[in-house]
Amino acid sequence: MSQATILDTIVTHKRQEIASRRELVPTKLLETSLYFNSQPLSLRKYLLREGGSGLIAEFKRKSPSKGWINQYAPVERTTLGYMQAGAAALSVLTDTEFFGGKNEDLTTARRFNFCPILRKDFVVDEYQILEAKSIGADAVLLIAAVLTPQEIDSLGRLARSLGLEVLLEVHDGEELARSINADAVNLIGVNNRNLHDFSLSLDTSMALAEAIPNEFVKVSESGISTAAAIGQLREVGFRGFLLGEAFMRHARPERACAALVQEIAALPKIESVVA
Repeated sequence: MSQATILDTIVTHKRQEIASRRELVPTKLLETSLYFNSQPLSLRKYLLREGGSGLIAEFKRKSPSKGWINQYAPVERTTLGYMQAGAAALSVLTDTEFFGGKNEDLTTARRFNFCPILRKDFVVDEYQILEAKSIGADAVLLIAAVLTPQEIDSLGRLARSLGLEVLLEVHDGEELARSINADAVNLIGVNNRNLHDFSLSLDTSMALAEAIPNEFVKVSESGISTAAAIGQLREVGFRGFLLGEAFMRHARPERACAALVQEIAALPKIESVVA
């Protein structure tokens, strides 16, 4: 089964899931959350901090392609360890069916951390944007492969109206060209995983770097595991680096993160190219 087919399966299931959740927790109830009126942290600013690692360290228990990666990793210790190690931000998977996550994982991470948290899920409905705000997220992911340009615009504008930042994920130049939207998106992520055969190549990020306007913070996702790779990506303008499996396959993911942060610190200094 290709990644594109898996995406279709996930989105179909997600729409059914949202319908059920909306009945259990109406929008009005989401708005009573203590996080709903709080001021989110800026993922952009944390990624652009001078001397920072640029790492978005991900808490991810499993994936559709790899199965369980780290089923029993504790959210509190792992995410707090990521932050203390020097990660610029956190990413928390909240999809249960395919990634083994839950909303409570993000809320737990929020209680123990003072850095931006990206809610990593498959957003297809405005309800999920409100839900992200209510559970303590600072940013949301919109995936171009499963959304129309009109949906990206409406979902992104809603998120930004709530103070959330938006990371738009693309896989190729066609997705980027049809989806780029400065009014709805703050950051653009390039997923280095091929949608059809699961292969990973940093060449995807390298090829798209110049096509992404400098007003967006550029984030490279998937297939990154070394400081050398991050150095190469920095040279072409990337300032965010999302790593999940590279950390989570270790018994103590936070220690793997700390080791990489130390290696990143030895890389040549960079100047921001973000407008």
